[in-house]
Amino acid sequence: MSSNDNFEGQSALKEELNKKIKEQKIVLDELSNLKKTRKVYIQQRNSNIFFLADRSQTLSSCKKELDNMKKELQDL
Repeated sequence: MSSNDNFEGQSALKEELNKKIKEQKIVLDELSNLKKTRKVYIQQRNSNIFFLADRSQTLSSCKKELDNMKKELQDL
């Protein structure tokens, strides 16, 4: 593998991570602006099943996930 291939791979990875970070920011914004009475559902991994979730817990886990993505991007 040449250094150019490695650079392109890393660039594609950064681009994908940036896309996921933007999506996560939108999710956080949407969750933050929900009325307190609205219900939130989370999807089970690798499934089409959704479960009722606590809004504040979901918001906090989304924030943690965003922080992890940002850290991963900085480490690249």
